[in-house]
Amino acid sequence: MQWARAPFRNPIGQFVITITDWMVRPARRVIPTAWGHDLPSLVLAWLMQAIYLGVIYGISGFFKGGMGHIGIVALIALIETASVACTLAIAIVIISALLSWINPHAPVAPVINAVAGPMLQPFQRVIPLIGGIDLSPIALFFVIKLIDIGLASLRMWLLMP
Repeated sequence: MQWARAPFRNPIGQFVITITDWMVRPARRVIPTAWGHDLPSLVLAWLMQAIYLGVIYGISGFFKGGMGHIGIVALIALIETASVACTLAIAIVIISALLSWINPHAPVAPVINAVAGPMLQPFQRVIPLIGGIDLSPIALFFVIKLIDIGLASLRMWLLMP
């Protein structure tokens, strides 16, 4: 929401703040923002993913060869965080499209559209409306899915013995 400059004075924004503020606020004291992005939140998302993967790989015996695999787990956590971002982007665009068809005046529609808009705008400039229907979400899904497939391939390459 911060990247898209969506307002936080709405039910979704307040929910996100309530759920994450206990961890993000202390991290903001230590980790500065960079290039206009909320780096503390991104670092925390990566850290949570790294802890999760560390536990999973630890239980499965991935660390049998020693602790040298920690760097690989950290890199895979970065890839997984990007993959989760891809999934979240697809979900936001689907919700935006559904709201535009079902109830464009829903209370959450402006927030969802504000987040989906920056992702869809490059495609909307190139793909014209066809019969009044916006097909740009389909092109965005295709690009996001290609990125996600590339991330999955990179993850599998890193896990090869």
